[in-house]
Amino acid sequence: MGQTPAQKAAKAARGQQPKKRPGKAQREAIKRAQAAKKAGGGKPAAKKTAAKKAVPLPRGLLRAAYGGTCPACFKDYGKGEVITKVTGGWGHPGCAPRKLSAAEREFARNKARIEAGETFRGQKPSDWRLGSSPSSTRPAR
Repeated sequence: MGQTPAQKAAKAARGQQPKKRPGKAQREAIKRAQAAKKAGGGKPAAKKTAAKKAVPLPRGLLRAAYGGTCPACFKDYGKGEVITKVTGGWGHPGCAPRKLSAAEREFARNKARIEAGETFRGQKPSDWRLGSSPSSTRPAR
């Protein structure tokens, strides 16, 4: 629908640009793209990468963006290999130290305290007199 010069000027004054119709070459390119889309043509490379990313890796692991060297074993790893955080940087999951469970951590902490000579409440010397009840204990020194 045609616009009068006054209407075009009013639109320009409001800051709106009149719509421009794409050129003949652009229209043909759009038609070709729509026809290819209807025919099932697309980007097969995008489908392949999506299939590769569909399998999630366990927590803490990722695929290497570029090759490098494992700081633990000094062997190379290539781009796309699964790596994890190691003591000195990024490396093979097998080179990473094993994570301890909460019970294993507590056990190791207690063992270290015992070996350091610390005493626990249950290991303090008893105030009880041999053959007597707890009520007849001697006063603490």
